[in-house]
Amino acid sequence: MRRLAIWMLFVAIASASSVAKDVTVDELKSRLASARPEDRPGLCIQIAQQQLRIADQLYVEGKTVEARAAVGDVVTYSDQARDAAMQTRKHLKNVEIAARKMVEKLRDIKRTLAFEDQPPVDQAIRRLEEIRTALLDQMFPKGKK
Repeated sequence: MRRLAIWMLFVAIASASSVAKDVTVDELKSRLASARPEDRPGLCIQIAQQQLRIADQLYVEGKTVEARAAVGDVVTYSDQARDAAMQTRKHLKNVEIAARKMVEKLRDIKRTLAFEDQPPVDQAIRRLEEIRTALLDQMFPKGKK
């Protein structure tokens, strides 16, 4: 009986985590409109990460125009995450870490692309690095000891 209860708890937790991952970008965007300021950095990063996964898949499928739009969303929502984090002074570290990981993924994607498809990804990498720098400057201001 006890094993059954533990097994059911495990299944419920696994189901809940898979449902959370199945939230679409559009649903996240609609949540963002009414989210509290301290919840916005997390939502924006989730949108950016999902758009990055979508962009990767689109590049694999050869749909470069749609992939470029998704990469643009990655930058846009990373910018919004940075702004929200700096405004509330919460989640700065999480947004910076997420931006760093997205930069790594974009670099991996760039290596697989034809030369003419690389500039938009390069621009996104540079923009995310600027976002990271701004967050690091906010977390570790110069001149304070």
